[in-house]
Amino acid sequence: MTDQDISSFDPNGVGVKGTLFGLPYDEESADIIVIPVPWDVTVSYGGGTAEGPAAVLEASAQIDYAQTDIAKAWQVKIAMAQLPEVWYAKGKTLRKRAVQYIDWLERGSHPAEALGMESIRQEINENCAQLMQYVQQKCAYWRSKGKLTILLGGDHSTPLGHIRALSREHASFGILQIDAHADLRKAYEGFTYSHASVMHNVLELEEVEKLVQVGIRDFCEEELTAIHEQEGRVKTFFDQKLKQERYEGLSWQKQCEQIIAELPDKVYISFDIDGLDPKLCPHTGTPVPGGFELDEVMYLFKALVQSGREVIGCDLNEVSPGDNEWDANVGARALYRMALLMAVSQGKMDFTP
Repeated sequence: MTDQDISSFDPNGVGVKGTLFGLPYDEESADIIVIPVPWDVTVSYGGGTAEGPAAVLEASAQIDYAQTDIAKAWQVKIAMAQLPEVWYAKGKTLRKRAVQYIDWLERGSHPAEALGMESIRQEINENCAQLMQYVQQKCAYWRSKGKLTILLGGDHSTPLGHIRALSREHASFGILQIDAHADLRKAYEGFTYSHASVMHNVLELEEVEKLVQVGIRDFCEEELTAIHEQEGRVKTFFDQKLKQERYEGLSWQKQCEQIIAELPDKVYISFDIDGLDPKLCPHTGTPVPGGFELDEVMYLFKALVQSGREVIGCDLNEVSPGDNEWDANVGARALYRMALLMAVSQGKMDFTP
């Protein structure tokens, strides 16, 4: 990308498809690299999140850049890395096999089929482990080039490699998780790297000082026990409790202050889009009634940055396009705002007075 390409860019013009948000940056010139991971092998309900990265890229050209609190926001230098076609194709094949296995579980796990099903489970676990290693290496590569990184899933299993890469850079940090689900099950359905087990796996990293979960409204007894056994390392703000407090007069501003107070100075943001009200993401893999407006989540993220905490990385996952662009449109806007806020946190942009 040449200086002339950037200087001639018209931020008021028609969004041109082909680059993320139609911005005039490539991998070399960008400060922030979005790493797409089109993978949804272990999802336990609805599929389609493997199509999320490509759909978000396609929809992103429709975004207008101006922000009321960040001047010349289009100058955030962000680009998407190439879609890993090999992993996308492999995931499609393995997803079909995972569906066979999950169907066997749901039919009662008939012993006559157990040997074949165990072979499928092992194959999926081995390939998921390889994917996590690929993601970790890809993130580490871009960060070694001085880039900030955002992971774009795919299902919620995909950020694990990203978080592992960051744990090699930072001795201690917290995670802010926006989600409908706690994701604290151990090897859900037998899959070590299940989307429902990502935070269980994350907590195996000693560098993760604190996990703060917000908006959780679909969970099991195993997960409640896991939260309790962490003895304060996990703080969960359940959706029901947050809503009850709001109904009784506590403002979202005050609740955000309580959430942020639980986090250390360095924070990684993991945003499962099913944390939003399902009207905003009806095709996501496991939609749950309740949740947030997008503006509420972005208010929290901005307040986090304004608190002086450093956003060291983030992810957006579980965007599934379905049969129209709505989910991807919402996802693209969430991704854009997250990139801007991380840029402010890292001193690459400023809030306007």
